[in-house]
Amino acid sequence: MLAMKIGKLLRDIHHWSSPVIMLPLGVMIIAGIFLMLKKDIDWIQPPSQRSAHASAEAPETSLAQLYAVAASIPELNAAWTEFDRIDIQSDRGIAKFIAPNRWEAQIDLVTLDVLSVEYRRSDLIEQIHDGSFFADWVKTFVFLPAGVILLVLWGSGIWLFFEPHLKRAQRKRRRAKG
Repeated sequence: MLAMKIGKLLRDIHHWSSPVIMLPLGVMIIAGIFLMLKKDIDWIQPPSQRSAHASAEAPETSLAQLYAVAASIPELNAAWTEFDRIDIQSDRGIAKFIAPNRWEAQIDLVTLDVLSVEYRRSDLIEQIHDGSFFADWVKTFVFLPAGVILLVLWGSGIWLFFEPHLKRAQRKRRRAKG
């Protein structure tokens, strides 16, 4: 009797919570698929270049020199205090400067040559994926609850999947005893 009530409750939860999370979950899924492919599709995130002069030893280049080169790139449109982040990839011999306007420059750590200047969409897609693109309150009060509801749907779906098998096994045991 209790299992029947639990099953009905879980089906009702499934039925009524699914439409509530339909839109935010669709946005999360689509953006998540793009994020999974960000290293495979150059349009999403520019491929990491490799310095022709990369070595195991630290380059003589100073951080100030790297900043000066990055600040001189017009697409970045940023002074050294404004860069969103800097990613130094010593194994590739490059430094990536990401500006607030989502442009990325890759600079050779040895020669200070600009290897690549491209628009980077992966950060925007990540903000769409977590809801912060729309507003902080959307992230907290729409996307987070949608994630929690999805977790409940996942758990209740597992129960609803295994419940008939468990009932069937219980009936077989009862028949075998009787």
